[in-house]
Amino acid sequence: MAKAKKRRVRDTWKEKEWFTIKTPVAFNDKVIGETPVKDPEFLIGRRVDVTMRELAGDFSKQYIKLKFEVNNVAANIANTKFIGHQVTSDYVRSMIRRGTSRVDAFVTVKTKDDVKLKLHVLAITTRRAKSSQQKLMRETIIKLVQESGSERSFENLIESAVNGRFASEIYHKVKKIYPLKRVEIVKSKIIE
Repeated sequence: MAKAKKRRVRDTWKEKEWFTIKTPVAFNDKVIGETPVKDPEFLIGRRVDVTMRELAGDFSKQYIKLKFEVNNVAANIANTKFIGHQVTSDYVRSMIRRGTSRVDAFVTVKTKDDVKLKLHVLAITTRRAKSSQQKLMRETIIKLVQESGSERSFENLIESAVNGRFASEIYHKVKKIYPLKRVEIVKSKIIE
């Protein structure tokens, strides 16, 4: 009977180093996680999703997910860049009720500092609106976002989009067309 050769198991965990992942300066350079990796080059391009609650400590913003991508590694710190945000689908569903209208506007905007973004703005009316009113609201939203987005810097636009100030500005201008229940910037994405 041949004895089975005893294989030596290599512990790959011991070969890995731990790296701290940080947000960009626009998000106060906060630590959003740690990850073990064998080679720092493997970190570049890795995506990290964080809720607004984890980042700001504000429980009322639990439904906002921020997306970051590691773009450079220095020492044991992995720095990220903001690549977009999204509101959870269950939150969007909770806002929509029977007898209301949902107006979706997809806007591509170029900021003052030449960053191209795609924004998805959602407006919900208090009662069902006619299709002509919905069309007018959509056109107004697109015009508003393109105008005010081109006057702002990328950091300013993202900050106001994520914390709801930009949606509030849109709400106050569009509610003159038809009574609105809520306006939310549901998604943002940087176009490379």
